[in-house]
Amino acid sequence: MNEKLTINQWAEEDRPREKLERLGPQALSDAELLAILVGSGSPKEDAVSLMKRILADCRNNLNTLGKMTIIDLCRYNGVGPAKAITILAACELGKRRQAESPEERPDLSTATKVYNRMHTKMQDLDTEEFWVLLLNQNCRLIKEVKIAHGGISEVSVDIRIIVREAVLANATVVVACHNHPSGSLTPSRADDTLTRSIKSACEMMRLRFLDHVIITDGNYFSYHEAGRL
Repeated sequence: MNEKLTINQWAEEDRPREKLERLGPQALSDAELLAILVGSGSPKEDAVSLMKRILADCRNNLNTLGKMTIIDLCRYNGVGPAKAITILAACELGKRRQAESPEERPDLSTATKVYNRMHTKMQDLDTEEFWVLLLNQNCRLIKEVKIAHGGISEVSVDIRIIVREAVLANATVVVACHNHPSGSLTPSRADDTLTRSIKSACEMMRLRFLDHVIITDGNYFSYHEAGRL
């Protein structure tokens, strides 16, 4: 008689946690997602099989699962109060998420909007910081990332990190932003060279390099507005 394999004995590509990390949560079945939450099944049944059985009794409907009680769930071998509470908490979170409106992402389509967002982060700095704003195709913010910080007059930036962050965030538009603690709005030669390098790297990766904005306390310089992109 063959012994039942635990999830830890499955091929790595089939384990729910590793599968989610590799492919994202959308690639997992409801049973696999719930198995990650409960962590383990019983000596006779792995977590995925246990959750498949419970879901089958709910006609594979998560709304029906959410209507079960702790007592109902604890009738299944391998489910105690802690696991039952975890399952019901997950169902409640799903219900609350459906009831909420999607978060409105900031529009950063112009240098003025970039300045208004980043000025508060940079106005009191006495050294340079370099940030990238990663945007979707509608110029809505996905993520802002501080790439480097440096001295009073310059900062060292690794272009590869910018590209990597953009790809990982599934961004299609990139805005660069750094401050001049001196208050000067005139781009340096190093700023010009960096801007060209970022633009070249973005073009290679089919990313749109929208702007490089230099911020001082009270004003900004935009390569895009100056026609230098």
